Amino acid sequence: MDTVKKPKRSTLSPQTQARIAGVLYLIVIAGGIFAELFVRGRLVVHGDAAATAHNIMAHQLLYRMGFAVELFYCVCNVPITVIFYNLFKVVNRNVALMMVILDIVVNTIESISLLFHFAPLLILGGGHHLAAFSPEQLQVASYLSIQLFEHGFAICLVFFGFDCFAMAYLIYKSTFLPRIIGVLLAIEGVGYLVNSFTLFLAPALQPRIFPYFAITAIAEIALCLWLIVMGVNVQRWKEQASAAVE
Repeated sequence: MDTVKKPKRSTLSPQTQARIAGVLYLIVIAGGIFAELFVRGRLVVHGDAAATAHNIMAHQLLYRMGFAVELFYCVCNVPITVIFYNLFKVVNRNVALMMVILDIVVNTIESISLLFHFAPLLILGGGHHLAAFSPEQLQVASYLSIQLFEHGFAICLVFFGFDCFAMAYLIYKSTFLPRIIGVLLAIEGVGYLVNSFTLFLAPALQPRIFPYFAITAIAEIALCLWLIVMGVNVQRWKEQASAAVE
């Protein structure tokens, strides 16, 4: 009796997966820069609720684009997480799984925090249900919403700091990516934690340390560009994959 062989499932090579992750990571980095620097950085006037409200309403499309871009790159984080797990499970499956869980927490907190980014459009947009509040009260509520977003994002970055540690370990232990990127990611993880906890514990100091923290983002840029240009050392990845199976 003849048996019909089932066709093998086609899977993307580690090199292809690495380059896809790199392109998606570039979208995430560019989206984050746009939303933080060119939208909130341009429209939010710290300590001035009235000026912030005026800027948002005068540039509604830009503010909405900031929300949409950040939401879109949160979606991009999902396939990045899957690809990173596929690539790094050959190094240490448990640490790779911890990285996935941390990524899920990070993405969830950031996505929910985006509600506070969008809220000023609803608060300042008018409507009969808001008639009981004065313009000044609505401006303050709108500004408070943005502050809640920033603190929610800072909570998100605490988990991302530990995610950087997991990634740093996996890259450092791998033989298919440069160890220096792992070292830089570990430094960046420390930067995220210091920045967030300074905001929580000593908010007056946070603006002073932020420029130093921002410099550490070179680690993610280096990882992103390396994945796009160089990918992974496929031969060494296969060697680690074979060793993991044994």
